Amino acid sequence: MKTSIPVALQQLDFALSRPFSFKKPGRHKPQNIYIGLLIFTLCLTACASLPNPDGIKNAFIAKMVTVHQFDETELRALFANAVIKDDILKKIAKPAEGLPWFQYRKIFITDARVDAGVKFWQDHAQTLSEAERRYGVPAQIIVAILGVETFYGQHPGKYRVIDALSTLAFAYPPRSEFFLSELEQFLLLCREEHIKPLDPIGSYAGAMGKPQFMPSSFRRYATDFNKDNRRDIWQDNADVIASVANYFRQFHWQTGQAIATPVTSTGEQYKSILNANLKPDLRLARLESLNLKISQPLALVDKVKILELKQEQGEELWAVTDNFYCLTRYNHSALYAMAVFQLSESILIRGQSYGQTHNSRIFYDGMQFFEQPNFKR
Repeated sequence: MKTSIPVALQQLDFALSRPFSFKKPGRHKPQNIYIGLLIFTLCLTACASLPNPDGIKNAFIAKMVTVHQFDETELRALFANAVIKDDILKKIAKPAEGLPWFQYRKIFITDARVDAGVKFWQDHAQTLSEAERRYGVPAQIIVAILGVETFYGQHPGKYRVIDALSTLAFAYPPRSEFFLSELEQFLLLCREEHIKPLDPIGSYAGAMGKPQFMPSSFRRYATDFNKDNRRDIWQDNADVIASVANYFRQFHWQTGQAIATPVTSTGEQYKSILNANLKPDLRLARLESLNLKISQPLALVDKVKILELKQEQGEELWAVTDNFYCLTRYNHSALYAMAVFQLSESILIRGQSYGQTHNSRIFYDGMQFFEQPNFKR
């Protein structure tokens, strides 16, 4: 007889709620026997409900052999060297996006990250300028993505990608389907790019290289910008920069459109239109009826999304655009997109200040169309 965990728990709760007392040794009340059986059943059911990494792995190997003509012996040898990492399972359960905005922001908007962003821009000014012209994505956005993701390549992760993806594909049921797909894409890209699967290093989630592309994103958006017949997002900064720009172009970045601007409110009528959807859904003409006022005009915008971000003292409101939504396609989090936006603005402002004192045009020759509030840092 099969019993689910919830049913077994209900039965056990009922049995334990009835009064009973233990008698002398050797005399076993039917009720006590029943409780013992329930506990035993519950333990068996719980064990049966645990993920079966070997079973999932075997099914995955069979798919790769059948669908993509991989060699089964080679795959089994590969996965024999892959390690299921307990610390990866712990980390994915507590992502930084679970923090309130005022704590999340402090991670990314720092003097060190802004200064390093200015330096990265200076070092790769020509490539950034070329990528901006070709893809229509501003240099400061490309730089800020790299700053948020890996501190401009300084912290690309410490896990072998094969370990990270195997752990999450085979031993993390909540998102096993997604990571099985990414593991499939990873093995395909290794074959296409002539990369040994045990070599690439990335994040605990299997994101790779300086821009932290997942394998599926690599296959779709990674770019060989310098035409050396390799798409290298680990070491080649030209490929890194162009790959980030191409990613946003493919997600319909709108050249010249603003990203976000602060909003002030009178009253709380705006709360009726707050929701978890990140796509802009409010026409600018409706702002006045909700007693909302944007701090600056938004270029090339007819719809916005109103975001309420938690500060230490209350909340702050922002009107964000389709380009902000585009940023959330890199990481489906409003906090992430806002961190990228504000870091990009801080880098641009500090770069222009540097340019004024060092007679440099690097930070003035690109697309200067964002709102530039004076962020407190």
